[in-house]
Amino acid sequence: MNIMLWIAQGLLAALYLMAGSMKTFQTAKAKEQLPWAKNRSDGFVRFVGTSELLGALGLILPLVTGILPWLTPLAAAGLVLIQLLAIITEHLPKKEYKVLPMNVVLLALAVFVVIGRWTLFS
Repeated sequence: MNIMLWIAQGLLAALYLMAGSMKTFQTAKAKEQLPWAKNRSDGFVRFVGTSELLGALGLILPLVTGILPWLTPLAAAGLVLIQLLAIITEHLPKKEYKVLPMNVVLLALAVFVVIGRWTLFS
């Protein structure tokens, strides 16, 4: 179970590091490539990107360093919230059904990490 959790955490961290970096540091590029970002302020896009970056770091660093490892399921829970908000407030209302499968996969992986890591710490 631990190996599967590390694989899920690694995949999520890699994806969120890439996406979060673009949104945080290349906001103009993000606004060109992401339909939802076109109608949002630069500050909002950077906020989402920074949240994704912090979530990605929170998936890995606490367990690797042994410092506050209980933060890992909380970081995963934050990523669950990001995906739920993306699905409910952006993609479904705008009928952007093509991007929903990726959101659902990211959501499922994050839920798996929350449940798996939470049960290991309880």
